[in-house]
Amino acid sequence: MKFLTRMMTMLLILFSGFSGFSGLSVAEGEFDPAEIAIGERLFLETRFAQFFAVHNNGGDTTMDVTETTGTPLPGPFPGQSMNCAACHLVDQQLDTDGGGMRTYADFARRSPLQPREDGKTHAVRNSPPLVNASLPRKKRPGVKGGVMFHFDGEFTSLQDLVKATYTGRMAGWLPGEKDEAIRHFAYIIRSDDGQGELAREFGGAYAVILKGTDPSIPEAFRLPEEFRIEVETASDEEIFDAVTRITVAYVEDLQFSRDEDGNFNLTPYDVFLAKNGLPQKPAKGESDAHYSQRLSQRISRLQNPQYVTQQDGEFVFHDQPFVFGPEELAGMKIFFNAATDGQFGIRKAANCITCHQAPNFTDFAVHNTGITQIEYDTIHGEGAFSTLFIPGLAERRENPLAYLPATEKHPNAMEPYRAIPDISHPERIDLGVWNIYANPDFPKTQIMLSQLLCEEARKDKNRQPHFYTDTRHHPCAAENLLDRSIAMFKTPGLRDLEHSAPFMHNGQFDTLEAVIELYRQTAELARNGQLRNASPDLLDVHIHENDVAPLAAFLRALNEDYE
Repeated sequence: MKFLTRMMTMLLILFSGFSGFSGLSVAEGEFDPAEIAIGERLFLETRFAQFFAVHNNGGDTTMDVTETTGTPLPGPFPGQSMNCAACHLVDQQLDTDGGGMRTYADFARRSPLQPREDGKTHAVRNSPPLVNASLPRKKRPGVKGGVMFHFDGEFTSLQDLVKATYTGRMAGWLPGEKDEAIRHFAYIIRSDDGQGELAREFGGAYAVILKGTDPSIPEAFRLPEEFRIEVETASDEEIFDAVTRITVAYVEDLQFSRDEDGNFNLTPYDVFLAKNGLPQKPAKGESDAHYSQRLSQRISRLQNPQYVTQQDGEFVFHDQPFVFGPEELAGMKIFFNAATDGQFGIRKAANCITCHQAPNFTDFAVHNTGITQIEYDTIHGEGAFSTLFIPGLAERRENPLAYLPATEKHPNAMEPYRAIPDISHPERIDLGVWNIYANPDFPKTQIMLSQLLCEEARKDKNRQPHFYTDTRHHPCAAENLLDRSIAMFKTPGLRDLEHSAPFMHNGQFDTLEAVIELYRQTAELARNGQLRNASPDLLDVHIHENDVAPLAAFLRALNEDYE
């Protein structure tokens, strides 16, 4: 992991006999590229936040603790202001009782926020892990390739996401304060004197490092020309654009381990595939869906499987044995079985693989699996979500401030449908993609969202062709797609789940068993017509109570010691 790599770098520097950085030379490939190292510094930087801009010396009490689902932990950045790492932790709480390793996620159900005039105390959603988050989706018929970020598909560019984070509510800035946030960001870069702790660890003042030509800059921190900028002459916007590209380089580098052939290789599952000569990734030009089907067929024909035992590996950061045995294999077969009702019997068709395709265990698409309804009905009573008023496209366009999220263009929007459910405010709920689709404040993501929603709608058409005989009910008409987008969220990957708990976009569940039980519940609701806007794929999810344990065992076999 990057933080441990930095510690090793610093130790080597100290023991090399140098009293400072000047003149240090390291072998090519010994350390991360300079843009990754400086990106880590930016990720840790606590001075970009609004609290620091106002108070000029940190002190945000939000940073004093790391919030968890139970007792808070001492915060790794006490007395400072918000930074990226506060919500995307790695090893900062590794040695803390009740803490542990993270895959760039936190421990809270919803991440805490700096108090501001809007009264919000927590983010609407759980902090997603950043490892593997930047993997692009493959192009397939009807759906373009590329990337999509945030649970609601708000961004199709990692730099757009990074910019929005540095200037948004997570950094303490309110909608309408973007220009002020950029000015402050550029001021911090320009005024950095190289004397702070991060500056001493990462090569010196920002202006010197970003210019990249000073001979005193250690080789490990000498940026390639494409990442350099003359801070003294650049505008605020130019500085902001250049520096966020470095943060992007850092985040893009956060990926799970692969061998030299590009195969994932550190989980018991990966070792099991290798030991049994099973394909570990799609063939050239093969889709993840087809690869998953092919792997499932190979597994079903596997004779005398070679199981993974503790002689094959050992976990350092997980409290579980490094094994893939009969129970994990049974769970894998259930997980990979996408058979429809009746083909192999109801009990065996979990249909997980339809949305969680190997080897990344995501389809990079959006679905409604019932999480929003379960949370809302738990608070407001059974059936409450089914009767909740949600405006159609025409009504939403007539009064966007009443329904849509607050943005830089519309800072006073009420955003009731991108809010944390509250017993005192039944209008508050998080509808996910509904907030972004057909929203003119988010133009870049519309093509991809339209294609993904259309793909989902066509699945429903195949089940209910009579409904779509009228041209007004074309499944991909904008009005229909807005309805289809209700409570949809992006499919997460499943690798190393234990290091990103609690689970789901709202952090609602603490255990994998609880998540599996959720799918048992929502699939049954969907088949009974009691789940509003259910994903068509849920209808084929048939999980028996006896399947819960092997499925959970298989999911834990996807854990790895990320580093």
